[in-house]
Amino acid sequence: MNIAFDAVPLISDRITGIGWCEAGQTMALARLHPENKYTYNFFSRKDDHIKLERIKPFAGDNIGTNLVHFSGYIYRAASTFVPIPYKHFFGKNDDLTHFFNYIVPPGVHGKTVVTVHDMVYKAFPETVRARTKYMLDTGLKSSMKRADLIVTDSEFSKSEILKYFPQHENKLRVVPCGVDLERFRPCEKPERIPEVKKSLGIEGNYFLYVGTIEPRKNLERLIEAYHILTQRVKDAPKLVLAGGKGWLYDSIFAKVTELGLSEKVIFTQYVPSEDMNPLMCGAIAFVFPSVYEGFGMPPLEAMACGVPVISSGEASLPEVTGDCAVICDAYSPESIAEGLFSLYSDDNLRKELGRRGYERAQTFTWERSAEILYKVYEELF
Repeated sequence: MNIAFDAVPLISDRITGIGWCEAGQTMALARLHPENKYTYNFFSRKDDHIKLERIKPFAGDNIGTNLVHFSGYIYRAASTFVPIPYKHFFGKNDDLTHFFNYIVPPGVHGKTVVTVHDMVYKAFPETVRARTKYMLDTGLKSSMKRADLIVTDSEFSKSEILKYFPQHENKLRVVPCGVDLERFRPCEKPERIPEVKKSLGIEGNYFLYVGTIEPRKNLERLIEAYHILTQRVKDAPKLVLAGGKGWLYDSIFAKVTELGLSEKVIFTQYVPSEDMNPLMCGAIAFVFPSVYEGFGMPPLEAMACGVPVISSGEASLPEVTGDCAVICDAYSPESIAEGLFSLYSDDNLRKELGRRGYERAQTFTWERSAEILYKVYEELF
């Protein structure tokens, strides 16, 4: 087969969870099934060399690139209202094209698969960036209709999609994400931990959150919980919030100031990929109290590093963490604070959860994810 992947999530200046999901699945697919031809498709109006450099770590001998000189933004915006065929740009050589970011454009040659990661724009619309919500409100219904099969990351997300789009039950498939066990594993160069801490302005022990700074990550309640902990523990570990700014984040920063935690809460902004493993491994615990996740890759990455995890019990997160994390109530700062204290104060609990989490993470490989996805592809031929 000739299989194409829409590479928009991979050529962004900051790759998010959607991009890492695409990278993990596509690279594993190409390794496991070299009998097919694979291509990354993407638009580029200018700075081609920058986009080609960004795609380089994922492309190569196994996956080619197909760059079209046109504005992807203009095409996506225009094709919402005018059915401009995708094949006019990317041709008719592909047997199947997989779109990893919700939207299937009109006029794609061959079969199409789309990944719909979650329904947060329906379940918590107030937490979604206006531009994203508009794109999904105007485009997702027709996108799912165009797709031959729809992939989602968890059983939870499948149930959410069916709540809003029950007509697509017969073409909906669950393909769990994986974790890159080369990037995320117990630190083999412990000397890198103090180097990364120094570069990010972190001193001493710390709790770590990794993800976009945005409302559904529940960071205001986490900050309130951390404030409760600091009242209970005089020299509490720092709270490090590592991730790029998303949207509606002003109140999150304001909460830190309001509670007088500016010296204790550290915002690192976006952390380079090569620094993420030492940052994870240096944490006393990883905390992820999100109210809504289609899958939740960061806690799995922490587990793969052998770092104990505090997680909410919401949405898909129990599918990821199983019984290998301290589970807290996402809507209760007191519950989150109790989780922080239990891992801060109990060395044996930290070691036990670190061990169990590590073992569980080994079952979430990208190879397993890719094989499940490939079976989805095979249904179409």
